[in-house]
Parts: sequence; C-alpha cells; structure tokens
Amino acid sequence: MKIMFKTPAPSPASTQDGAPRVRVRVTELCAGYPGRPVLHQLDAEIPALATTALVGPNGSGKSTLLGVLAGVIQPTSGRLHHAGDRPPAFVPQRGAVGDALPLTVRETVEMGRWGARGPWRRLTRQDRATVDAAMERLGIADLATRQLGELSGGQRQRTLIAQGVAQESDLLLLDEPTTGLDPEARERIAALLTELVADGVTVVHATHDLEAARSADACLLLRDGRLAGQGHPEQILTTATLVRIWQPA
Repeated sequence: MKIMFKTPAPSPASTQDGAPRVRVRVTELCAGYPGRPVLHQLDAEIPALATTALVGPNGSGKSTLLGVLAGVIQPTSGRLHHAGDRPPAFVPQRGAVGDALPLTVRETVEMGRWGARGPWRRLTRQDRATVDAAMERLGIADLATRQLGELSGGQRQRTLIAQGVAQESDLLLLDEPTTGLDPEARERIAALLTELVADGVTVVHATHDLEAARSADACLLLRDGRLAGQGHPEQILTTATLVRIWQPA
C-alpha cells in the first residue's frame, strides 16, 4: 500500500488540454476490516472542483471508500494519490454522532478546528472567526447555544457540515448527507455543496438519493466493493444499469 501527497499547483478545473483535473486517484485499491475485505482492486478518479456522488446498494463499499479517502481506514494494498497537501474534511452520517453528547452547536463546529489547533489548546481569534463564518454560511448562527439533541434532522446535518467547512479543506467528504431529511432541507444542502465547489472545494458524497446523484458532476457506481462504472451521472445512472446493479447477486 502506498499513499502519496504532493503540493498542489494553482487549481483550474481542467488541465491545459481540457481534461478535468484529478483531485484523488486510487489504483488497484483494496481495503476493509479485520477478516472482512470490502473494496477489491478499485481503480477510480475523483475530479477536482466538482461534486462526485458515490452510488450503490447497501454493502457496496461507499462508506469504506469514503473512510479510505478520509484517511481513517488504511488500504490493505494498492495506491491512493492525493493531489493536495491539506487533510480532507470528513462529515459522517448523522447517526454516527450520538444525541446524548453534551455538546452545543458551536462546540460541535469548533471541533473542526482541532486538526489545526489540537483538542486541548485555546482557539485563536482567527479560529473563532472561521467557526463564525462556517455557522453563518450554514444558517445556524442563531442555534449556537442549542444542544445537538435538541435539533431537527436538517439542523443537525447543517451543524456537522459546518464542522467540516470549518476545517478549511479543499476536499469535503460526506456520508449520506441528506438521508432522512425533508425536501426543503435536502435542497438547502444541495445548494450549499454547489456553492462550495464554486469556491474551490472538491466534494464527494455517498448517497442513496438518485436525484442528488444525478445532479452531481461525476459518479462512481459501486457493487460488491468493485467499480461498476464511473463518469457523468447521465451516462452511468441509466435505468438498465441501475436494475442490473440492484439485482441480487
């Protein structure tokens, strides 16, 4: 297994020959958990300054691939190449953060600065300004003193995304960011992700929402831990392909 990082050059959306610039590339990637391999010989590219949707049935490897991209799961073999030197920001599923945690909205967003500052060091004035800006952007500044367990699903999801935005990474990874939300909350989060891409952030999100996947710039389709297709959603998410992918093996 080999993981490579390099200092990024100026970041146009495409190279001089017009090809999309690649933010992450995985080659022959295998990963999983003790006694349970999940990803098998995966070859895929994540375009820079774009939104990429990870789509596939339950157990297809979407969350595992996000974990590998985030650096919280180590590949067992293959190569992971990041065309950047900033750690990714990872937003887990809402269910991964317990309701009983005695955290306010602001304290949750402040955790996004721990990677730069450390969990036990006092935040600087700039850190606090970064947190304020992330909360304003997600429309949750008025919820700063509320406990996580008091929030609606949409408010809680925006709080977690604000934590990711506060990390100031150019790669934002989200696991099922709109699952269980009402249509208005889903639309608000989709609009935010579009804004982040326009501001120079590469977004990758795992989703079961085919409407959200079709609005992405690129799509990776997974089945049984293998790549079943990659490209523009219009080309990948056809009715015939989806029927084939979701059929029992």
